[in-house]
Amino acid sequence: MGRLETNDWIILNNIIYDIYTTRNTEDMQRKFLERIRSVIDYDAADFCIASKDPGGSIADAVAIGIDAKTSVKYDDIDYSREIMYSGRSLVYRESEIMPEEKRINTEYYRKVYKANGFHYSIQMILGNEGRFLGVVTLYRRKESRDFDYYDIFTLDILKDHMAFSLNQRSTGASDLNDKEMLRDFTARYMLTRREEEVLRHMILRQDNTTISDTLAISINTLKKHERNIYQKCGVSSRMQLFKLISSYNQKGV
Repeated sequence: MGRLETNDWIILNNIIYDIYTTRNTEDMQRKFLERIRSVIDYDAADFCIASKDPGGSIADAVAIGIDAKTSVKYDDIDYSREIMYSGRSLVYRESEIMPEEKRINTEYYRKVYKANGFHYSIQMILGNEGRFLGVVTLYRRKESRDFDYYDIFTLDILKDHMAFSLNQRSTGASDLNDKEMLRDFTARYMLTRREEEVLRHMILRQDNTTISDTLAISINTLKKHERNIYQKCGVSSRMQLFKLISSYNQKGV
């Protein structure tokens, strides 16, 4: 991919939408791996979530094109352990960690890469305030080219959204459909009863046609309600609105 095209940005926007609104974490992991493939080509991938214990070891994994039990051997990594468990979010290519001749002789390379016919990978490390939250790894075979700058750039756009969502989920603050929380949110931002109804449908991932049909209002009227909600909440898009609601739920302010 030479550069991000208009369609790529649309896909990225949909991915961010799913990150915040897919309630089941495993469904979100799988959906992310499936959708990102439309922007970054890969031969296999895994998405691992850290456990809630202080050590942050891998607890849950979803994989495509590789057995999750085979791919999740991150505790065996010695050369990039400090990067992974730094508690910061970052994106890097495996080939940048160390010289090629040294990397292919590591035990981790033999167990995961060579055993599955892979050679290249790009990793999205997810962390928040010093805590490791998870890691996404995309693999390519040796006959393929290495991941490039645009692949890194694409994942870099998504990493903070994903880290924020995982942190919310790990603290039990990710349910955008909590009725009591939404009532408090509605009162805090002085939304009307109709605006609250619109908001409830928006966070159910319904498109404008579905919402207008359900509420028996025109598209133009619906858009007016949405603009009012954005203005009162100080945001300009659904993504920003969902992030605001998630933050509100976590902080209780």
